[in-house]
Amino acid sequence: MISNKKIHEYLLWILFIIGLFIIPLFHLAGFINIGTVNMLGRYMAFAIAALALDLIWGYCGVLSLCHALFFTIGGYAMGMYLAHHGGPEGVVDANGWKFPACLYVVFPYEIGQSPDEALVPWFWKPFYYFPITLLLGIVLPGALALIIGYFGFKSRVKGVYFAILTQALTVAFWLVFCMNNMKLCGTNGLTRFDKILGYSISSSNTKLVLYLITLIILIVAYQSLTALINTRFGRLLIAINDDENNLRFYGYKPYVFKLFVFTISGIVAGLGGMLYVPQMGIITPEYMTAKWSIMIVIWVAIGGRGTLSGAILGALGVNLIYNYLTSNVPELWPLLQGSLFIIVVLLFPKGFTGLLDVIPLRIFNRNPKIN
Repeated sequence: MISNKKIHEYLLWILFIIGLFIIPLFHLAGFINIGTVNMLGRYMAFAIAALALDLIWGYCGVLSLCHALFFTIGGYAMGMYLAHHGGPEGVVDANGWKFPACLYVVFPYEIGQSPDEALVPWFWKPFYYFPITLLLGIVLPGALALIIGYFGFKSRVKGVYFAILTQALTVAFWLVFCMNNMKLCGTNGLTRFDKILGYSISSSNTKLVLYLITLIILIVAYQSLTALINTRFGRLLIAINDDENNLRFYGYKPYVFKLFVFTISGIVAGLGGMLYVPQMGIITPEYMTAKWSIMIVIWVAIGGRGTLSGAILGALGVNLIYNYLTSNVPELWPLLQGSLFIIVVLLFPKGFTGLLDVIPLRIFNRNPKIN
């Protein structure tokens, strides 16, 4: 007897194999254009963010509405590196640093009049170096998740109140990032990207490599989080979801476990953002808005929270449907999006996994006849 969970995992691994071998071969043979490959790479970056949310929401029962914030901060880290190495030569400041083209356009001070003010901001400089950018793209979302989680979980904020708190913080960060005088390019965001590690990001070969790197990191993240969930620590997370007070009665400190997994979740979401930006070619504060936080929740809910594989399938499936409908019948997408979420909440709270529970899977679970 094959469980529905196993079938879910088998389907995911079939998609992984197709992504690793079939998609690149079809592209090299000319059957799939690089635009489609690039699109799939972006959607897999979204799947990494959905995987991060499912870890804290699906297993720990904590609904977070700030994973779009972690995703965007990781994206900004990579975007600042790309901005340093993109665009025209532009203006060089008094210390010999070239102004990134996207920053020069919206810089709040007039270059050349006040050398103290017209310098490349100090916090931009570490992102010139790729290894430091990778480190900061992981550390910054993780540190922010640690701070939010500490004050939230230590104060025993949970349920809808934690969701409201995280969404309010995301809105606050969005307002900060939109301000030109914060020297983060305001609402224009980070653009004018050209090269990553010396390779043109507009090149078909670079886009194919970025797609493969994103897929491999998605597989590694999925396997790593699955291994974590299958440990005693994972069972404690489920126990927190089931009855946190009872767990506290037995001498555990649930907030410590929630804080740890929330930090890991923030790091994974930031990693998704770093992979998304070079494939998208832009990152703006728009990705911090409530819409994106809710979209990540929808991906996980439709795929099936508490399964990890469901989060990935939900993110990929919803975005592929979105791409098809907005390209062919754009007015239908908002109606379908709302309908999907309502149907899942009311009829299939387990998402796609729950749908498998009501479908007779005789092909997989067929018992041999005894003559």
